[in-house]
Amino acid sequence: MEVLAPGESFTTVPAVLCIGSDLQDAAAALTSWRRSNRRSHPDNSCPAIVFNDYMNTLNGDPSTAKVLPLVEAAAAAGAEVFCIDAGWYSNSNDWWDTVGAWTPSTTRFPSGLGEIIEAIRSRGMAPGLWLEPEVIGVNSLAALTLPEDAFFQRGGSRVEEQGRFHLDLRHPAARKHLDETVDRLVADFGIEYFKFDYNIDGGPGTDRDATSVGAGLLGHNRAHITWLDGLLERHPGLILENCASGGMRSAGDLLSRMHLQSTSDQQDPLAYPPIAASSPLSMLPEVAANWAYPQPEMTPEQSAFTLVTGLAGRFYLSGHLNRMSATQMDLVHEAVQAAKSLRPFLIESTPSWPAGLPGWGDRWIASALHGPEQIVLSLWDRGDDTGEIALEFPTLKGKDLSIDTVFPRALPAWDTRWNAETGTLIVRSTVTAPSARTLNLTLSAPSV
Repeated sequence: MEVLAPGESFTTVPAVLCIGSDLQDAAAALTSWRRSNRRSHPDNSCPAIVFNDYMNTLNGDPSTAKVLPLVEAAAAAGAEVFCIDAGWYSNSNDWWDTVGAWTPSTTRFPSGLGEIIEAIRSRGMAPGLWLEPEVIGVNSLAALTLPEDAFFQRGGSRVEEQGRFHLDLRHPAARKHLDETVDRLVADFGIEYFKFDYNIDGGPGTDRDATSVGAGLLGHNRAHITWLDGLLERHPGLILENCASGGMRSAGDLLSRMHLQSTSDQQDPLAYPPIAASSPLSMLPEVAANWAYPQPEMTPEQSAFTLVTGLAGRFYLSGHLNRMSATQMDLVHEAVQAAKSLRPFLIESTPSWPAGLPGWGDRWIASALHGPEQIVLSLWDRGDDTGEIALEFPTLKGKDLSIDTVFPRALPAWDTRWNAETGTLIVRSTVTAPSARTLNLTLSAPSV
């Protein structure tokens, strides 16, 4: 609710309506608008390959001994950014309610965080850090030093959620705290990438200096956007990830400024494909960062399965690569090289779903990205044996196709049959499921 005096005005949150003849057409229109509405940034045209040490790997418990071997392995795999995730700022494993000062741990990194940062940079990667900027732990010194009005309030009391207070970025002290944090980390360590997380639910908003809690929340949200704009004006080369507890706040105003969105914190590789396949309906394909987290205990097909998930959007790598054999690393490197080769295509592509939008329990999941001259198809078979699926490509009716495997080339190819008359592609998995493949569909010259 917003109360207006005579002569005052109020601007609502903008909305966009895109229409088309079908879902694919409407999704293409929405994708085009999202690209036109993005803040200019070098990463938009060449999305960096990021390795993050969190998912199914260090899980928020980094240290010099744990991170350095991952740095070596990530560089060998071809990563371009190495992000140290949660925990780097705490001397304790129980850091949830103490966050907010954002100074490096002295026990996790006995020789200093700078040793890790230098190792990352010396191996040709840009260093990154995890940060949860909008929260202050109830046991953080910052909870005592920042003024009361710098926090969300309701009924005159601070809003506390899961041992955290929520900063109100309408207040200059809150913005100053975050500006000084980011500027210090950039100046001291040369940080080039930030993963911005958001892991609490602050409720309906704040009623401090607002006609309603919703009005206070909207004011904070708009101040948050202004803060991000200021941050990128001061540090125009920074790459910003919007994590938000794995895609829980993937709003358009944020994603017009930030460069990738973690689509989920889903830890089960078999459960991830419906998320990865659906994400381009909510965000740009090159923004949709799908975790690929191969592990040394996985079979080649299991590793390929999670790596295909990464290739379905923006490739986002994790996993204990440092424990892998040379053959296992070859498969990871092949996926990274595939992701790099697809980047020019990815930033121009539009999505479709040739098997329909995926259901959570579907055996087959299919997601296609369309470009002017090719279609890249991500296909997952979550059954327990070989199987077959029919995929519909109505815009390709009457056309001849060449079908090639993008990834994995080192594993058995799947069988494909193209019916140009009906625009139907039949794909049969040739190995025991679960398995996955990334295929390339290109128009071929008609046979004479």
